[in-house]
Amino acid sequence: MMKVIGVAVSLFIAGNVHAESFDWGALKLSRIELQLPLLTVQGENGLLACGYVDVDTCNKTGEACAIVSGVRTHDDMLVKPVLAVSNAARLLGVELGMTGTQALELLR
Repeated sequence: MMKVIGVAVSLFIAGNVHAESFDWGALKLSRIELQLPLLTVQGENGLLACGYVDVDTCNKTGEACAIVSGVRTHDDMLVKPVLAVSNAARLLGVELGMTGTQALELLR
């Protein structure tokens, strides 16, 4: 029950994060136009990506990645919950249910 409350509070707080107040810093933003955009945000430690990216592939290559879904912009990625995490990202502290903002702070 406490974990659910914690996730809800995190989503509320992160829901108030806007691109103009988020420090994108040295993060590399990529967008490929397909039927839905393929979005990634790459940090020094790993990658936050949309559902086009496969965690199993990242596990095979040993890369840290976290996946969010239902996004059309990089700003959307900040507030969405992480739905999948590679083993390497898990070792960095990325967990299912945290927001994209929280995951990016660990993948920076």
